[in-house]
Amino acid sequence: MGQGPLSGVRIVEFAGIGPGPFCGMLLSDLGADVVRIDRPGDGRPGRAADVMSRGRRSIGLNLKDPKDVEVALQLLEKADGLIEGFRPGVMERNGLGPDEVLKRNPKLVYGRMTGWGQTGALSQSAGHDLNYIAITGALHAMGDGDGRPRPPLNLVGDYGGGALYLAMGLLAGILSVKNGGKGQVVDVAMSDGAASLATMFYGMKAMGIWTDDREANMLDGGAHFYDTYETKDGKWVAIGSIEPQFYALLREKAGLTAAEWDSQMDKSRWPELKAKLMAVFKTKTRDEWCGIMEATDICFAPVLSMTEAPKYKHNTDRQTFVEIEGVVQPAPAPRFSATPGAIQRRPAGPGEHTAEILKDWGVARG
Repeated sequence: MGQGPLSGVRIVEFAGIGPGPFCGMLLSDLGADVVRIDRPGDGRPGRAADVMSRGRRSIGLNLKDPKDVEVALQLLEKADGLIEGFRPGVMERNGLGPDEVLKRNPKLVYGRMTGWGQTGALSQSAGHDLNYIAITGALHAMGDGDGRPRPPLNLVGDYGGGALYLAMGLLAGILSVKNGGKGQVVDVAMSDGAASLATMFYGMKAMGIWTDDREANMLDGGAHFYDTYETKDGKWVAIGSIEPQFYALLREKAGLTAAEWDSQMDKSRWPELKAKLMAVFKTKTRDEWCGIMEATDICFAPVLSMTEAPKYKHNTDRQTFVEIEGVVQPAPAPRFSATPGAIQRRPAGPGEHTAEILKDWGVARG
C-alpha cells in the first residue's frame, strides 16, 4: 500500500496514451493503488524513462477474451475508481461499459476521458490536444499578433483540461460515495476542461478588457510589462510586473526613468514601449539580469530549459525534481504536511505484476 493522502484508494486504469496515464500517475503519486490493465506482455520491467508509467503495477489481460474480461470485472468489483480513454462505445463493446460495471459495483466511480466527450457532434471523431483546444477560444488567443495561432505544449487540453479534470472528477465522485452517494460516470472532455480553464478570460472579455486580437491584451504578450525578453547572450527572461508597485520596481531596476514609462496601462503605447524594453534587456546577459532582478518583487524569472530547470536553486531547495535510475523527472505534487505522496515504484512493463495483482486483490483467473 502506498503512502500519501490516497492510501487505501484502489483505481483500475485501462492502458492508453497521454492524459489517461498522467491521471493514473498523479493518483499513484498521492498514494492510490493504481492497477493498469495492459495487453498481455512478456512481464519484463518497463523503461525507466517512461516516467508517466511510474508508480503503478501492470496486469496483462486480453479484453477480447471473455475470461480476461471477467478478471477485469472482478478487479472493478473491488475498485473505487476506473480510468478509461477510449472512443465512446469501445468499453461497451468489450463488455466493460458503465451499465455492466456498475451492476457489479454500484459504488464505483467510472472515469471516462475523451477529447470531445461522450456526446456531441464530434464525439466519434479522432482528434488531438490542438483540435480540442481549437474549439474553446483558447488556441485562438495564443500566438503572435501578426501571425497564426501557435500550438502550445499539450498542457492546456491533454493534461490541464483532461488529466487534471479527470483526477478531480474521480476524487469528487469517490468522496461522494464515501458520504453515502452512489457510484456514477464522470464524463471528462478535454474540450470542456480547456474551456473551463479559460473562464477568467471569458469574464475579462465580458467586462470589455479582453479582445479577440492576439498579442493585444495584458496577459497574452501585448503588454510590455508582461512578456519574455531576449538577453545579450541569446537567453530569455520573463517579466510579469502588473501591479503598480511591481512595475515601479521594474522601472527602478531597469533604469526606465523617462516619463514615457508612466503610461503603463495605455494600450496604444504598449508596442512602442515593448520595442524599447527589448533593447534594454539586450544590454545585459541573463545572469546579469538575474543578479539585478531575481528574488525581488518585480515578478521576474529566468526562462529555463528542461536541462537547466532541475538544477535551478529554487527547484533544488524544494526538491521539485528527483532522479530515479538516472532519469530526472518532476516529483509528486502537491505537497501534504501529514501524508506526503511518493513515487511508489519504477515504471511497469505490460503484465509485469499480473500474478501479484491477482493475489493482492483476491481475484481468481478462470
